Amino acid sequence: MTGVPSLRGLVVGRFQPFHRGHLAVIREVLGECDDLIVVIGSAEESHTEKNPFTAGERYQMIISSLGEDELARVHVIPVRDVNRYSVWVNHVESYVPPFDVVYSNSDLTRSLFSQAGYEVRKTEAYNPKSFSGTEIRRRIVSGERWESLVAGPVALFLVSLGAKRRLLDAGARPSKGKRGGGRAR
Repeated sequence: MTGVPSLRGLVVGRFQPFHRGHLAVIREVLGECDDLIVVIGSAEESHTEKNPFTAGERYQMIISSLGEDELARVHVIPVRDVNRYSVWVNHVESYVPPFDVVYSNSDLTRSLFSQAGYEVRKTEAYNPKSFSGTEIRRRIVSGERWESLVAGPVALFLVSLGAKRRLLDAGARPSKGKRGGGRAR
């Protein structure tokens, strides 16, 4: 032990699916922190149009995208929603080890953690119009190219999972052209 205090970051997202934007955020945070907690939000949700993948599937997408050195520094923890913002930070705290700084580009997430006394930092922009779970799901259903927006192992996983069929069964409908991007979550 060197006596130097370690810094642990926290990132929260739904990762529906985990894409290159999410991966860029993780790598950015690992450049600033000794280790990182990645919270898979809405862990109880799956097989719906907005949340088609299970927490276990999202966990697999995340860990399959990370290198060996990154895996040693990242803790992936699914957390259920409580649907009450006033207790959400305490709820997250009850599931994860202690952390020092929260990374988010979501105004609501930054506000809630800041009000709870945490240091909150934004991450660099990474083209949220392309790197959006909504956009990737739309492209999958519409038969458009989407594979370059996710890491190779995630693309293979989604194909093997039958992601298009899952999305169609969940009520997604094919459309043409881009609908607005969104934030990485």
